[in-house]
Amino acid sequence: MGSPDAIIGLMDDIVRIAGIAGSLRKRSYNRAALLAAKNLAPAGAVIEVVEIGTLPLFNDDLASAPPPAVTEFRRAIGGADAILFSTPEYNYSISGVLKNAIDWGSRPPAESVWARKPAAIMGASGGLLGTARAQYHLRQMFVFLDMYPLNRPEVMIASAGKKFDAQGSLTDDDTRRRIGELVQALVTWTKQLRRAFAP
Repeated sequence: MGSPDAIIGLMDDIVRIAGIAGSLRKRSYNRAALLAAKNLAPAGAVIEVVEIGTLPLFNDDLASAPPPAVTEFRRAIGGADAILFSTPEYNYSISGVLKNAIDWGSRPPAESVWARKPAAIMGASGGLLGTARAQYHLRQMFVFLDMYPLNRPEVMIASAGKKFDAQGSLTDDDTRRRIGELVQALVTWTKQLRRAFAP
């Protein structure tokens, strides 16, 4: 067994990614895509799905004494090295539940858990654009949130009903490859930023 310092060094090399699905639907394609990403994570990276369905509607009056669900959510995001969003597209934008989670994590502004986090986006929809408009809206939010988005690869899963089976398993090889590339690129990006910000 290695020395305690060596063990700590190995633990520090692990990239912990918080995965967030922007849909609460049980058979959501975006939740299925996130679970596929979890299985495709490279060695040295771990994706933990962070649930957002129990968060109350954002109310700034509660920010000074947030409900337990909010406290746990903020703890999970704050402890992650990077964030992987899997977003649906509702009305040309992200879902209300995802926006609500983002709001809870960003308040108060001086204590935002999003700041300086590397982030990657993917999204799945039954349409032909694969959540492109929602993803670009989310990127716009990253400016205010002071996040560090991964620019490429972009993963926009169009006609998702043809790429997942009835049990929610990803069956399309090209989509699996692109998700794997996205996760690997996020891990690399996170390590690059980690070195850049090292004291």
